[in-house]
Amino acid sequence: MLRQSIRFTSLLLAALLGGCTQLPVNTEGGKIATSDDGTIHEYRLDNGMQLIVKEDHRAPVMISQLWYKVGASYEHIGITGVSHVLEHMMFKGTEKHPAGEFSRIIAENGGSENAFTGRDYTSYFQQLEKSRLPIAFELEADRMRNLQLPQEEFLKEAKVVMEERRLRTEDKPTALTYEKFMATAFQVNPYHNPVIGWMDDLKNLTVEDLQQWYRTWYAPNNATLVVAGDVDPDAVYALAQKHFGDIEPSVLPPQKPRSEPEQHGERRITVRQPAELPMLLMGYKTPTLRTAEAPWKAYAMEVLVNILDGDDSARITRELVRGEELAASAGAGYDLQARHDTLLLLQGTPAQGRSIDELEAALRLQIDRLQNELVSREELARIKAQVTAAKVYELDSIFYQAMQLGMLETVGLDWREAERYVERINAITPEQVRIVAREFLRPERLTVATLDPLPLDDNTSAMEVNHAAR
Repeated sequence: MLRQSIRFTSLLLAALLGGCTQLPVNTEGGKIATSDDGTIHEYRLDNGMQLIVKEDHRAPVMISQLWYKVGASYEHIGITGVSHVLEHMMFKGTEKHPAGEFSRIIAENGGSENAFTGRDYTSYFQQLEKSRLPIAFELEADRMRNLQLPQEEFLKEAKVVMEERRLRTEDKPTALTYEKFMATAFQVNPYHNPVIGWMDDLKNLTVEDLQQWYRTWYAPNNATLVVAGDVDPDAVYALAQKHFGDIEPSVLPPQKPRSEPEQHGERRITVRQPAELPMLLMGYKTPTLRTAEAPWKAYAMEVLVNILDGDDSARITRELVRGEELAASAGAGYDLQARHDTLLLLQGTPAQGRSIDELEAALRLQIDRLQNELVSREELARIKAQVTAAKVYELDSIFYQAMQLGMLETVGLDWREAERYVERINAITPEQVRIVAREFLRPERLTVATLDPLPLDDNTSAMEVNHAAR
C-alpha cells in the first residue's frame, strides 16, 4: 500500500483554477458550488457524503478517489496503527466481492488501484477508462459498509504490518531517527505517533478495535469522493447517488483539539544505531494554514522554506552543499495544510571530513539571516515564479488534480483554497518572511535530533537513545 513518506520538500497544494461562485446550499443534497471556469463542481448527497468533480477532457480517462477523514492523528495510544491496518484489510473483501475480487475486477477493466494512509486521512483510488466509473463506484460503495473482517485474515495482516515496521523503520536508521525526533518534538499533538503505529500497540491490536474503527469512521458523512478526468459532472453525481445514496451515515465522535503545550526550552535527542552516515534533523514548531491566526503567516512560511530549499539555486543547496561543501545533502520542508501544528524541518548529512556540529551551526546561520536580513525582492520574485510554475506543472496529472481537492477538504480546509494559492504566495513581502522567521524560528520552539552511527559490524542490537535539554 502507498503511505505518506517523510518529506523534506513540501507537497503543497495549488492550482490556477479561476474564481469560484458559491451557489445556494441545498441541505437535502445537490449541487453546492462550481468554479467560475466551470471545471470544478461540488455536490452533497442526502446522507452527508461530499462529491467533487474536476473536468479534464484531454484524454478519455478518469480517476476516482475516496477520502475518509481519519488517519494516524485521530488515533490514541493503545490503538496506534489501526488506520493503516484497516487500510490493508479493506482489500480482504465483502460478501458480494470476496478477497481478491476488487483488484481482479479493476485489472480486468484495464485499470489500476491502490490506497494510502496518512496522518490526517485514508484514501482509496482507481484509475480507469472513463466508461468504467460505475465499476469503481460499485466496488467502493460495497466496502464502505460491508467489509468482512475475519480473525484469521486480521492476524495475517497485523503480522505483515509489524514486519513492514521492522523493515522500514526499526531496521532503517534514518527512519528510526525521524520517528524518535517527532515523538520528542510533540508531546500531546497527535503527530507524536507514527502512521504505522508503535510496535507494542500493533502486537496488542484486536479485530474488535478494527471493527469499531471501521463502523465509526467509514461512513458517507465522513467521506469525500473526488472524480477527475473526462467526465460529465451531473452524470457523476447521478451515479454517486445510485451507488452511495442509500448508505446510512454514522454518528461521528467530536474531535478534541489535542493542542501542544508551550515548549520552554530546546529539546535534543541522539539516536545511536549501526549506520553508514550521521544525520541531523532540526524542527521548529510552526502553525499551518488551518491553525495560523492569520493565513498570510502560513503562506510566508511556505515562501520561507522555498528560499531555503526550493530548487538547486536555493540557499541551502547553493551555499552549504555546493558552496562550502559542508553537507553531502541537506534540505528543508514544511507542510502547509497539515490538520495540526507542524514543524519547519531542516535536515542534512555532513560531507566527508565535516561534522554534525558544523552543519548545525551553518543551518542556524541560515535561520539567523532570515531573522535579521530582508530577502531581496529579486530573490523573492525568483522563488515565487518557481513555486507558481511547479504548481502549474502538477496540473498535468489528473491524479494530482484530484489529490489537491481531496486532501484540502479532508484536513478541514476548503477546495477553493487551491485557487487562492498563487495570489497569496505572490502577495508575501520580504518583511512578512522576516516576521514569521522571528516569531516561529526561535530556540524555545526547536527540537534537534542526531543519528550517531555505530559501526555496521557492531553486535549491539538494542537502540541507544540519549535525551538532553538546554
